[in-house]
Amino acid sequence: MESGSRGEEAIPYDNAASKRARLQSMLLAFLDDPILADVPKKPTITDVDTLINLELGSAMKLTVVKMDNTNFDVAVLNSSTVKDLKMAVERKTNEIEQGKMGHRHISWRHVWANYCLCYHNEKLLDDASLLSNYGLRNNSKVHFFPCVTSKLSQKHSRRRKHRFFHGLSKRSGI
Repeated sequence: MESGSRGEEAIPYDNAASKRARLQSMLLAFLDDPILADVPKKPTITDVDTLINLELGSAMKLTVVKMDNTNFDVAVLNSSTVKDLKMAVERKTNEIEQGKMGHRHISWRHVWANYCLCYHNEKLLDDASLLSNYGLRNNSKVHFFPCVTSKLSQKHSRRRKHRFFHGLSKRSGI
């Protein structure tokens, strides 16, 4: 009888895979709570830290208004820079797009080369400057704004179209 019971022994419940599964199910249950609706579906430590600081008053929630007048909220620390805000916008937009359409790649290099964030008609161009220098506070609204400039002339530089037959002109008889 003892040999039969040894053959039917179950895998211990406390192994790593079961712990991970329990933790994942608890996390999903927490994230379904309406109080925690602003927590991303796959939160990182910095996301959780920022949301805790938002509750403690050492972070601010900003509304980002897109060009089509839709908006979304991001949370950043009070001591954040423009670069930190841009990174928060990238994370939130990628999260929204993943939820809507699955895997989709956005070229943020292209976005920031052609658009900038604007607060009270002042463009947030210097990535190293603090958001507080621009007067941003909790519940402020930041807008996307077209901002296409070249480094030298501060104007948009149009690239000439490359033509395959650029050396040929209209010739008769060839």
